[in-house]
Amino acid sequence: MPDIITAAPLEGLPHGFLGRRGGGSGGAYASLNVGTGSEDDPALVEQNRRIAADAVLPGAALATVYQVHSALCERVIAPRPLAERPHADAMVTDRPGVLLGILTADCAPVLLADRQAGVVGAAHAGWKGAIGGVTDAAIAAMEALGANRSGIAAAIGPCIAQVSYEVDKGFLVRFCQDDPANERFFKPGRPGHQQFDLAGYVAARLAGAGIGTVAITGHDTLAEEERFFSYRRATLAGEDGYGRQISLIGVGA
Repeated sequence: MPDIITAAPLEGLPHGFLGRRGGGSGGAYASLNVGTGSEDDPALVEQNRRIAADAVLPGAALATVYQVHSALCERVIAPRPLAERPHADAMVTDRPGVLLGILTADCAPVLLADRQAGVVGAAHAGWKGAIGGVTDAAIAAMEALGANRSGIAAAIGPCIAQVSYEVDKGFLVRFCQDDPANERFFKPGRPGHQQFDLAGYVAARLAGAGIGTVAITGHDTLAEEERFFSYRRATLAGEDGYGRQISLIGVGA
């Protein structure tokens, strides 16, 4: 069975942050790899996607996008074929029976919901999308479907933690030029480097946008090798490929 992490603010809604366990892939992709861009067997990836979706909302239609580290958000009425996925990094829907799926391998997955309005959203927040406003775009798109940002709850799933996320000085400068207050998300590392708190930054963006309830699951994708895929861990190890995990949310059946 897949390893599913849930968040208290989203309790009662079909949702979950899934890890790497419970699928059919092997080797570097063991076992619940859902990355269509990986070198894994496409049939196994499709099987893993179905396993993941059914674990959260059996029989649901799974919608994903072609993620490009943008601040683009897509309204989902019905899932599109993989070859026709729009380039975007966030999705929203008010359609029962549809699951929104965000793929990650260190970036922060963000799930959002306004229960009263019956609207949910999901965002892929890597550093580029986060500073570019991908969560703001998701919130605005949810409002266009009738959500009220004061009624939206959000949860940030497993991602690379500050202790594992080393960046250079230029990275720090970029964030501080955007907002000097962003310096609080950095801690000194080895000479010439900083440690960046991605989850903390995303949480602050959500709070600053008027989201009153924000939870952070607190798992480190790089450090927890048995539980999560990690792009940076694979890169540091000189591995040729890496898998992706999926985070899911839906309105219901």
